[in-house]
Amino acid sequence: MKVVVAHNRYREAIPSGENVIVDTEIEQLRAAGLSVVPFQRSSDSIASFSKAQKALLPVAPILGPAAQRDLAELIETEKPDVLHLHNPYPLLSPRVIRTAHRFNVPVVQTVHNYRQVCSSGLYFRDGHNCHDCRGKVLGWPAIKNRCYRGSAAQSAIMATTLAVHRPTWRSVDRYIALTDKIAAHLTDYGIAPGHIVIKPNGLPDPGQPEPLGDGFLYGARLSPEKGLGLLLDAWRRHPDGSLGQLRIAGDGELRHLAEQADAERSDVTYLGPLDRAGMIAARRAASVVVAVPTWEDVLPTVILEALASGRPVLGTAVGGIPYLVGTAGWLAEPNPEYKRRRSRPASAI
Repeated sequence: MKVVVAHNRYREAIPSGENVIVDTEIEQLRAAGLSVVPFQRSSDSIASFSKAQKALLPVAPILGPAAQRDLAELIETEKPDVLHLHNPYPLLSPRVIRTAHRFNVPVVQTVHNYRQVCSSGLYFRDGHNCHDCRGKVLGWPAIKNRCYRGSAAQSAIMATTLAVHRPTWRSVDRYIALTDKIAAHLTDYGIAPGHIVIKPNGLPDPGQPEPLGDGFLYGARLSPEKGLGLLLDAWRRHPDGSLGQLRIAGDGELRHLAEQADAERSDVTYLGPLDRAGMIAARRAASVVVAVPTWEDVLPTVILEALASGRPVLGTAVGGIPYLVGTAGWLAEPNPEYKRRRSRPASAI
């Protein structure tokens, strides 16, 4: 069997669990004897676009004409049996589904977020969970609240993209939902249950875990929904040094919060953005991995990696995190004053 794996890669400078999962699945499919043809674009490439290309970029999510030409040529050459789509935004466009169907190639999509309905894909805005666009033909609340990249114009384009491609999404031959909550999101969107299968992400077995290190590691995109502000608020409620060491890795719009905490406290260290090897080393040096998003995070790869490495997790009880953590760590409500935790000794991990 030959599979085209289609994915718009997120920026490499910012940790992306979805990029990791796509790379891992390509390796797993090849190891299983399948022929895999990657069809990928990277958001990093936008910086090198010409003025003309950048001028057309806002409408790329709707049509993605360059991607459609390239995909059509690829299909004619490779004659794949199936196309497996992950993230189509912004350079591929959901239109790749129609392009594949034009050549009678069935399409499977793994759903990593809520982008069928929500312009940001997070069901999150202004520091709280939001479902204002559910059930609406056009997500006008997303335009009003500038949900996509803080821009009313870009939010209007994304909301239009979601409205235009509603029939496109409903034509997908099979959806892979990472959890039962994503399956419920899809059925609420109008996808027949028979077109949905639940398959959580997986990682290769890294082997015998190394002994626990010391302190806590937080590694994520430094954006509001990932909970850095929540974590630092809770951390500052304790005297400097009383909890051990907190190391923060990542980059994003809230980088200044990490830098400020590093400057103010001896028990906080900002490591900056790390590549995959750097994250592995930082995780090996830690005792506990912290994952405290405030949005309904679907299935955080950082938790999969932590548990595979024998590191317990301190996480918020949102989205798919309780499904992953279970008794292999601690869960708390996304509130800095929350005290009750469900736990299991790290020695039992």
